[in-house]
Amino acid sequence: MPSLKDLKNRIESVKSTRKITKAMQMVAAAKLRRAQDAAEASRPYTERFNAVMAGLAAGSAGSASAPKLLSGTGSDKVHLLVVMTAERGLCGGFNGNIAKLAKAHAQKLLADGKEVKILTVGKKGRDALKRELSEHFVGHVDLTHVKRVSYADAQRIAKDVLARFDAEEFDVATIFFARFENVVTQHPTAQQIIPFVAPEVEDDADATLYDYEPSEEAILADLLPRGVATAIFSALLENGASEQGARMSAMDNATRNAGEMIDKLTIQYNRSRQAVITNELIEIISGAEAL
Repeated sequence: MPSLKDLKNRIESVKSTRKITKAMQMVAAAKLRRAQDAAEASRPYTERFNAVMAGLAAGSAGSASAPKLLSGTGSDKVHLLVVMTAERGLCGGFNGNIAKLAKAHAQKLLADGKEVKILTVGKKGRDALKRELSEHFVGHVDLTHVKRVSYADAQRIAKDVLARFDAEEFDVATIFFARFENVVTQHPTAQQIIPFVAPEVEDDADATLYDYEPSEEAILADLLPRGVATAIFSALLENGASEQGARMSAMDNATRNAGEMIDKLTIQYNRSRQAVITNELIEIISGAEAL
């Protein structure tokens, strides 16, 4: 049975931990609002951009002059998986869920006889995948010193991916990230970015038809690389909001658990202290009666 000193030290230790988790919860809550606003503000632009791209792609489908980013290489033998996670932990299952989805996708591809290459963004995803899939790693993007993700960061990642595609290192590229819904819900998502896959759009009889100048192929040749960067930037923003939401929820749970543990330890400490006092009284009374 632990001594009174041990119990007291443990109570103080848990109280210190609770102060830390409470502070981290408050910091995450402050960062969440800004990250959530950025993620939600990017969605209308991304959706409209994809809709325009889908319209252009529909007009160029099957054309011999269609850009390679649209038509693909004609094969799906080599797949590049861009796994985007956080640089830090203590955010519940956020990083683990993304890595789990990427790992399942990679294992399915390998089982189908495909070749898999993995580019990690964020060290937590790299750490989660390196035990089983380290031989498939081809690169890593470190965002440790980035305080707030910008479009320039997305462009840097996109340039790396596009350079590998131009060098014919892969046929299909897919990004993995968490789409933010609310503080307690973040959906691990896989999205193919190369070749471009038009999003499903509901049939609209009143949809406007456009004549493009120059041709659809020429416009797509310029927009498709921007589309890769836009998809990556949107995923980074979604990840940022998801990370802060998951951390806020995890630290809130940790703070409540620490409070419950302090209550239990305090009860145990009081009972042990009472037992010690009772034993001392019994010894005093027994000694007085002996005299």
